[in-house]
Amino acid sequence: MDRCGFCLIVDTIGQEPLPALNVENMQIAIESKSDLKRGIDSLAQREPRFADVAELVGPLPLRRRTEGFESLLGMIVSQQVSVAAADSIWKRLKAAGLTEPESLGCCTDEALRACGLSRQKARYARALAAADIDFVALGQLDDTGLVKRLTQVAGVGRWTAEIYGMFSLGRPDMIAAGDLALRESARILFKLSERPTDQVLRRMAEPWSPWRAVAAQLLWSYYRVMKNREGVR
Repeated sequence: MDRCGFCLIVDTIGQEPLPALNVENMQIAIESKSDLKRGIDSLAQREPRFADVAELVGPLPLRRRTEGFESLLGMIVSQQVSVAAADSIWKRLKAAGLTEPESLGCCTDEALRACGLSRQKARYARALAAADIDFVALGQLDDTGLVKRLTQVAGVGRWTAEIYGMFSLGRPDMIAAGDLALRESARILFKLSERPTDQVLRRMAEPWSPWRAVAAQLLWSYYRVMKNREGVR
């Protein structure tokens, strides 16, 4: 049974019906390409344009990343820069050994700037190193709690928190609606007169629950095809 298609109602003769089990609210994680396929199939039944996109772009990449400090730091690096620029900066940080809280805590601003970080992002990297996040406990929070906890750290906004939830924790119903490539892809796919705002895209995405993260994957892949460049790192 598709976990997001309907509510399961159990009834037996001579007994009171059991309450409906809201399958849509069950917490699952995207762990494999078969999970992605289940989400795609559900979305395609609700929105024919997603079926067209799935056929156009082919199998989606899983995009799962490890949990923890390094992954979150990489998402801060990716903020408001191209995928190519983020990749270049990350390679330099890795080569310099500056992707762990201990090394970031004792390095100079000049060392971080030499790797390509702006002065502001260097400050954000230090703030993350000092935040002492318990990533095991973080993974136990629901989507709302996850965003609330991460956005307490300087430099971690809602986009970064949602990208972490989607890619590092496999949360199936999160969508980084503030993402420029997602919004542009939605404009093209749904033939909108202008690029939707963050709030408008969130409203558009409500019927896609509980597979909004898969819808985002489809939109990013559609962006890659239509624009001939990656929309997400």
